[in-house]
Amino acid sequence: MKVAFYTLGCKVNQYETQALEQLLTQRGHTVVPFEEEADAYIINTCTVTAVSDKKSRQVIRRARKNAPDAVIAVCGCYPQTHPKDMEGLSIDLVAGTNDRNGFVELLEKTYGERQPITHLDDALKRRAFEVLPAGGLEGRTRAMLKVEDGCANFCTYCIIPYARGPVRSLPMEQAEREARTLQQEGYRELVLTGIEISSWGREFKDGTSLIDLVEAICHAAPECRVRLGSLEPRTVTEEFCRRAAQLPNLCPHFHLSMQSGCDTVLKRMNRKYDTARFYESVSLLRQHFEDPGITTDMIVGFPGESEEEFASTLAFIQKCAFSAMHIFPYSRRPGTPADKMPGQVLNAVKEDRAHRGAAVAAAMERTFLERWVGKTVPVLFEEERDGHWRGYTTRYTEVWVKGEETLHNVIRNVKITSTDGSVLRGELVD
Repeated sequence: MKVAFYTLGCKVNQYETQALEQLLTQRGHTVVPFEEEADAYIINTCTVTAVSDKKSRQVIRRARKNAPDAVIAVCGCYPQTHPKDMEGLSIDLVAGTNDRNGFVELLEKTYGERQPITHLDDALKRRAFEVLPAGGLEGRTRAMLKVEDGCANFCTYCIIPYARGPVRSLPMEQAEREARTLQQEGYRELVLTGIEISSWGREFKDGTSLIDLVEAICHAAPECRVRLGSLEPRTVTEEFCRRAAQLPNLCPHFHLSMQSGCDTVLKRMNRKYDTARFYESVSLLRQHFEDPGITTDMIVGFPGESEEEFASTLAFIQKCAFSAMHIFPYSRRPGTPADKMPGQVLNAVKEDRAHRGAAVAAAMERTFLERWVGKTVPVLFEEERDGHWRGYTTRYTEVWVKGEETLHNVIRNVKITSTDGSVLRGELVD
């Protein structure tokens, strides 16, 4: 079969798509771009917001319209939580967020027999971590290594615990083997990902935690950069920072999950920290790492958010001085407690707050980038466009240099010469 993928959503979805690509190619199938003619089109969906659902439906309909005789297969979080929404979309194979090996076999069966199949389980009853091949197809410089699945936080705006089930962790020994293999395959950076990696190991009940896993992976793949996915503030303790700072290949880039900089909003969100604890994490990272990249996510216009609460959030993010931010207007997600909360904020107000937050975030990002002008930093290069190469520093700042030599998957020192406020530009240094 010629198989094409379209992936929506988070890094975990991207990882699982890459795993499916490998499983299919190992069985003799060919992966082609989604825009090309294929025998089967796989849409790996997201359901974090109602907008995500809409985008998934649009892609499904477009695939069916463009390829009326092909197999249309849908997997991921959307069918897992809303199976009835799949009806009427002319889908041949409906699956969820589990059993990717079984999904590949069902895809082959659907292609051969042309009989629709729905294969879903109860996510909340899952207890085992599904091990999938890490890395990706040829040409990628960084590999994602999924070390955890599931979430037990039950934030009031989020449906993901129902889509992914309870926390399950990749055993440490297996993570070490995967890391060594990825290094041998030529990857220069490993990104540890999961639905909520801060909870890694909680079900083992043997005293191990995320920092133990990070140390093991860094030691198993010493020639690779190791970058962490999104962290909960509770993870960042004095011990975590002290041990992490001793790992020379751990990237000093930390994405702390914030969502709001106002305690009353955080409480309505059912987040498990307040601004004081969050700021403690930021301070600890700056104490133990030199100029770390600290990034975050922020939701504006959460139900009941007043102008005073939003002002508190703006003041808090300036105090934290993030290197970069993702800012989202709150989007109602049917099936979550927040969807039924009073005080739903008007869309125009949410958009205005997102715009104001983005202006503050842009100013902080420019300040962070400007401090690198004149310095020399190592950059892992990924792609070339019009005679210029793009890559990333360990702090996840984007860098462009002019160069005629091939730099793909190469780490080179770059002297930073300027910034436009969103990327760095520089010159290669011998």
